[in-house]
Amino acid sequence: MVKSLINLTSYEDAVVNIVKAKYGFKNKNEAIRYIIQQFENEFLEPELKPEFIKEMKVRAEEPIVKVK
Repeated sequence: MVKSLINLTSYEDAVVNIVKAKYGFKNKNEAIRYIIQQFENEFLEPELKPEFIKEMKVRAEEPIVKVK
């Protein structure tokens, strides 16, 4: 696991504390991980997600239906 030392403004620290309290996390580390996961889910394109790649591989195995 990678360790990072980050500098936050007082506002950013307050946001992390709010997320920590709202979701009942034990520490700020868990809150920051949660924020990163939410960012990933919202902003990464589907083709970059491993779940999407697995789904497409399964669909590639399905029989082809011809439409006239």
